[in-house]
Amino acid sequence: MKGAAFGCLLTTPVGHTMFRVSCEVEFCYGHRLLNYDGKCCHLHGHNGKAVITLETPRLDERGMVIDFTDIKRVVNRWIDDNLDHRMILSENDPAVPALTELGEPLFLMDGNPTAENIARLIFDRATEAGLPVVEVSLWETPRCVATYGSAE
Repeated sequence: MKGAAFGCLLTTPVGHTMFRVSCEVEFCYGHRLLNYDGKCCHLHGHNGKAVITLETPRLDERGMVIDFTDIKRVVNRWIDDNLDHRMILSENDPAVPALTELGEPLFLMDGNPTAENIARLIFDRATEAGLPVVEVSLWETPRCVATYGSAE
């Protein structure tokens, strides 16, 4: 896969007075988990998919929650520049010095790079950019997803 892929969907949840849009960003990344007893304690990779959901009670003057192009510009670009085709590791991972010396592209996190923490990372970056994000789900595999979002 070359670069992050992008797709979007507009939904209005039944029984709510909110409008939601969701965008998918596919990207490739590697990681490993510290303090973990299992296969994921070793360096390995994923073809992941982040689903970013934004919500607002009113549409703008164009009839949109937000232009999908604006979401793509902010979220897709950040993921492509920071996470796509990188090793996402804890800053405390003992492999960091060796991988840095080899020139491997890394993204270092405060905590363990679990799917839950990566979902929170993307949520926080989109929120910092001013997007009305309510939820980010990270599909680590086609059957395993972790979600981080604001409480309703």
